[in-house]
Amino acid sequence: MVTTAVNPYLDGNFAPVHKEIITDTLKVIGELPPDLSGMFVRNGPNPQWTPIGQYHWFDGDGMLHGVRISNGKATYRNRYVRTRGWKIEHEAGKAIWTGLLEPPQRDNPYGSYKNTANTALVWHAGQFLALWEGGAPHAIKLPELETIGEYTYNGKLISPFTAHPKVDPVTGEMMFFGYSFSPPYLQYGVVSASGELLHTVPIDLPIPVMMHDFAITENYTIFMDLPLTFSTERMQRGEPLMMFERDRPSRFGILPRHGDNSNIRWFESPACYIFHTLNAYEEKDEVVLIACRMNSTTVLASEDSQGDPQGNIPHLHRWHFNLSSGTVREEMLDDIPSEFPRVNENLLGRKTEYGYTGKMVKSSMPLFDGIVKYNLHNGTSQTHEFGQGRYGGEAVFVPRVSSSQGETKGEDNGWLITFVYDNASESSELVVVDAQDVTSQPVARVLIPQRVPYGFHGAWVSEEYYNG
Repeated sequence: MVTTAVNPYLDGNFAPVHKEIITDTLKVIGELPPDLSGMFVRNGPNPQWTPIGQYHWFDGDGMLHGVRISNGKATYRNRYVRTRGWKIEHEAGKAIWTGLLEPPQRDNPYGSYKNTANTALVWHAGQFLALWEGGAPHAIKLPELETIGEYTYNGKLISPFTAHPKVDPVTGEMMFFGYSFSPPYLQYGVVSASGELLHTVPIDLPIPVMMHDFAITENYTIFMDLPLTFSTERMQRGEPLMMFERDRPSRFGILPRHGDNSNIRWFESPACYIFHTLNAYEEKDEVVLIACRMNSTTVLASEDSQGDPQGNIPHLHRWHFNLSSGTVREEMLDDIPSEFPRVNENLLGRKTEYGYTGKMVKSSMPLFDGIVKYNLHNGTSQTHEFGQGRYGGEAVFVPRVSSSQGETKGEDNGWLITFVYDNASESSELVVVDAQDVTSQPVARVLIPQRVPYGFHGAWVSEEYYNG
């Protein structure tokens, strides 16, 4: 008997859900904090139709899962991001685009790629945006999660838009970038606090690379020219379009926030890959970056490619870039594998005492069995364990906004929120963890009426923003 292997990203809790639902009040185990008022939304891949050819986790159509919390009660809804590609495939009743592991579809009458809007989310200048780094953001209406459409800043957006823009909590500015297969390989833009795209400038790179994330400090922007490269010449030889080149160094470019290619400074360090940064800040003559570093990556390689399995394991690292001497110092902060780093975003770009990451399971799949809280000042950590057979994702920090007497103060005064899936019951829930007491049980578990597949990045939007 011949059996066909099931793609693991279409199985278990990686498999898509197809029903879009709206619920009334959900059951809560524990108690939702009465001053927690807003909406937690998480983005992720959810293919509408059976994929063509090899499916990669990054390929699926964007689906938003939202839990609205108010007065100690919670409701849930999920919605596809109705992109142009989603609408075309919905009308056709089948998949039309292939994914990252298949050759480019140069003869596709609708275009060679589909903006899936499946990766991350940001609230800025009154707009809630679903993001995908190969194209324009999509504006989303809250709390309905309905798609308004592509958002191009009144036609001023001339480049792709990163899935990880950075909003300065003091100035309100948002920094973004876009990378490309053809020159300019990198473009950098700044959006004002009021939502006007102020300028976009090209940054010189020697070859095109996949640049998933970047970082900001109070005065600088940090780009990562890492050796995950694109090469059409390589593809014409029958080799991969995208490949990690171990012999190329990693380069980190630091430029003033409103600078351009004329005043960027590049620092070299050993080859590595970084999907996500935790934060960056300035300290005396140094710019300091904290991020999850891998020795290499095969995450975008096909199933039969050979690579170093150990290379894919991310660990939290810190880099010191000395602007006076031009030297780089790199250090590993923990030997526990972890990813999806977050901080209290009210302090983004400034030195923080705490950071939070998803604790990874030793597995061929990206599974997270807990949340690690790092004290970045003294090098210690604490872990919140989800429990046996329970796996979650990125934990978003939500600061406490009330100011009642006797309340505990501090940068970590708030909650960590994420979806968790229970293998035994095949059910999902939203967990709310006290960030100042992470080793304890969640203060609340909101039971979700349908499975929430594993996904990528989330955001918290306070109710005052979308109900104001």
